[in-house]
Amino acid sequence: MSTTLIDLLRHGEPKGGARYRGRTDDPLTDAGWAQMAQATAQPREWDRVVTSPLKRCARFARPLAARLGIPLQQDAAFGEIDFGRWEGLSAEALMAQDADALARYYADPWANTPPGAEPLAEFQARVAAAWQSLLAAHAGERVLLVSHGGVMRIILSHVLGMSPESLFKLHIPYACVSRVRVDGVGESALTSLLSHNESPAS
Repeated sequence: MSTTLIDLLRHGEPKGGARYRGRTDDPLTDAGWAQMAQATAQPREWDRVVTSPLKRCARFARPLAARLGIPLQQDAAFGEIDFGRWEGLSAEALMAQDADALARYYADPWANTPPGAEPLAEFQARVAAAWQSLLAAHAGERVLLVSHGGVMRIILSHVLGMSPESLFKLHIPYACVSRVRVDGVGESALTSLLSHNESPAS
């Protein structure tokens, strides 16, 4: 039986401050680079790095893979959710523009998609499909997946068997690392969360 180990790494702090940042392609701050360097200070003998193509992930993943001498794969399916017309706006700005819409989103994000945004159900399906493809393509390998808070919540909620409504109860700070073990392949595979380290950005 093959064992696959996936380390999920969220990007570090990006430039631009706290705001709805899905497809907005901000690079990392100096602090963000330091957070990710700390999180990967002790490499775990990965066989490859898979990354979201957005700058806050790929610009760190690319030199890391080169330094370790392992393949790098970019996969847009692991990109963050698209917030549509809310992209780049802070919660304070949205409160001033449409407080009711923001309140509805906080109350039930599954039923209240922001204007022009990717519905949460479609985002979940996209990430779940990408996750299954990754496991099928790299069974038996040790993979570092550099991605986003939303992507990690989808994957970890699946691993932990959580309900969709519990998705946002997962705390995923910048440069958080979670290790997932998958024994076997396909529908009979046994998946478990081995560790969840929030220390770099807690």
